[in-house]
Amino acid sequence: MSRLATYLNDHLGGSTGGLELVKRASRSNGGNEYGPVLAELVREIEEDRNALLELMAELDVGRDRVKVLAGWAGEKAGRLKPNGSLVSYSPLSRLIEIEGLVIGVTGKLSLWENLREILGDRVGGVDLVELAERARSQRARLDALRAAAAPEALAGDGGPIRRAGDS
Repeated sequence: MSRLATYLNDHLGGSTGGLELVKRASRSNGGNEYGPVLAELVREIEEDRNALLELMAELDVGRDRVKVLAGWAGEKAGRLKPNGSLVSYSPLSRLIEIEGLVIGVTGKLSLWENLREILGDRVGGVDLVELAERARSQRARLDALRAAAAPEALAGDGGPIRRAGDS
């Protein structure tokens, strides 16, 4: 497998996990102020994953099913982490999910920018400029959600945040 094929399949695995993560975050936040943004991101991230698959087809790169499965399984395993609440969704769950999405979208932005450097602005029907712009927009929206979620998750746990040296 070429390095480009390996790289694209690594991102396909990551996008599989990212799509599962944003779907879960959207479901868990459907009734609050985070829900509409997350629901929009589900649609966009699904479209981005489809664009990656289209690009891979244009370049005659096959799917590595093991990497896709690993991305899917990694997201499922991530649900097992402690979140400050024994059986329910918590503000810490929300923050960790949003941070994971920020990391994933930042990686996706890097993918689109790197591909533009070597392949140009467009490959077949895949517009890498548009995809990079959308990733920047996604990251900005996620950063806004993270900024709202952090105080809810971290400052509301029974006491003020203390810094080193505070008495």
